[in-house]
Amino acid sequence: MAVVKVDTLSRSVAEGPSLMTGSIPRRDWQDMPVQFKPGNYAYPTKSEILAYLDSQPGISLPNARDWSPEDDDWKLPEDWKETIINGLAERLDKFRSLKIFMDCCVRCGACADKCHFFLGTGDPKNMPVMRAELLRSIYRQEFTLAGKLLGKMAGGRKMTTGVLKEWFMYAYQCTECRRCSVFCPYGIDTAEITMMLRELLHLVGCGINWAMEPVANSNRTGNHMGLTPQAYKGNVDFLCEDIEGLTGIKVNPTFNRKGAEVLFITPSADVFAEPGLFTCMGYLLLFEAIGLDYTWSTYASEGGNFGLFTSNEVMKKLNGKMYAEAKRLGVKWILGGECGHMWRVVHQYMDTMNGPADFLEVPKSPITGTVFDNAASTKMVHISEFTADLIKNNKIKFDKSRNAHVKATFHDSCNPARAMGLLDEPRYILDHVLDEWHEMPENTIREKTFCCGSGTALNTDEIMELRMRSGLPRANAVKHVFDKHAVNTLACVCAIDRATLTTLMDYWVPEVTVAGITELVGNALVVEGEKRQELDEGLRTLVF
Repeated sequence: MAVVKVDTLSRSVAEGPSLMTGSIPRRDWQDMPVQFKPGNYAYPTKSEILAYLDSQPGISLPNARDWSPEDDDWKLPEDWKETIINGLAERLDKFRSLKIFMDCCVRCGACADKCHFFLGTGDPKNMPVMRAELLRSIYRQEFTLAGKLLGKMAGGRKMTTGVLKEWFMYAYQCTECRRCSVFCPYGIDTAEITMMLRELLHLVGCGINWAMEPVANSNRTGNHMGLTPQAYKGNVDFLCEDIEGLTGIKVNPTFNRKGAEVLFITPSADVFAEPGLFTCMGYLLLFEAIGLDYTWSTYASEGGNFGLFTSNEVMKKLNGKMYAEAKRLGVKWILGGECGHMWRVVHQYMDTMNGPADFLEVPKSPITGTVFDNAASTKMVHISEFTADLIKNNKIKFDKSRNAHVKATFHDSCNPARAMGLLDEPRYILDHVLDEWHEMPENTIREKTFCCGSGTALNTDEIMELRMRSGLPRANAVKHVFDKHAVNTLACVCAIDRATLTTLMDYWVPEVTVAGITELVGNALVVEGEKRQELDEGLRTLVF
């Protein structure tokens, strides 16, 4: 989908009629129906994808059919209203947090201007408080005495096709980044409400393909792209050849090797797409340099978990495959690559869904002897934690001049930053591999970091203008440090970020490229026996 020119979109965001520019809605929010048109919605799930998933054990994703959000008739089942209300009742009973979030909001609006979608679109229904109200109004009508007696006067409304369409529109204008929850005085996690909206939509077959096709692929072959074990191994082997050509170091990874000490799992994007390929080369070079006893799996070949964007049952199944493979291979613990939602699932949901993983050992670095007590239950360590520990214990050597072409800033990826507290380790690494890097403004980093604007399966081309609008707050912060310090690289620790931020930077700040932290580690790493060529662009250098 083509996107308007930068100047035009900038002017629209700054001057277009919206709550952000002082415009007052002429009608009550409940009287404003959504309008679907090309470019403002993500494509629905293909019928064959949904049918396949619904046929799988442990997964219920019914009502596969061909339909379009632009049609009046969404081909819903006859009992769709009862299905939705019963589904909400089940989740209110199952998730105590949801019941609390439905009851305790006082509509103070503290979250409103903290959401990148509201900042980029000015749409009042993109305020987190209002997005939650889309569900809360049905909750009041169906599950509170005041709503049953007073209806709209008590903030309730009946479940209609118009409401369902509203849910579909705005459940997919939220990246579940949780920035709003940082500022909520009651700690309401609107991302959890978005997750429930999506789950309820899936009960009647209303999902988006950009989420469900990766889920189907992961269920079938173990990774989002549907790569076979042979293709997956082949891609890694190609990267090893590139490393040898650039550095003279021959890397020899193993696959599906039983008895290895560590199972390494990373997003599949790291092995098949730029710029993740260069991050993957950094992993391979680092592990070879320290002599790590590790193996890859061609079956649990995906760290990312699109179940987080779909439903709890899907999230549980996809997370479980990593631990099933760790058990099959008999490893001691798991080392995870640069991924966002993999780490949110592991740190926030793993224990109640699949764990604790008591068949594994508490992770202990075979290189430094450090015991990662923070992973005592999940048995899984983030690559940035692992690398920072290597640096602290002087187990690896760097030549910062090899990153002389890089002047960076750092993007705190939402899930590692807000969901697992990975704030200092990436910065510690940057201090040791770069001569110069600069923080973005204080209110846009660490726990307050702005989202890339395209996470939770929204990094799809048909909503490109929406993505550029929602990513504008992040891009503005990058533009600030570009103007002030001439940074040329945006570093991060998330595969989705590497993809979405590349598109975002190409649009808003084209002078800035995107890189993974471990790519910069690989650039600067000094390895014994290397015969390194002159690499003006680090691991990205083309050598003929």
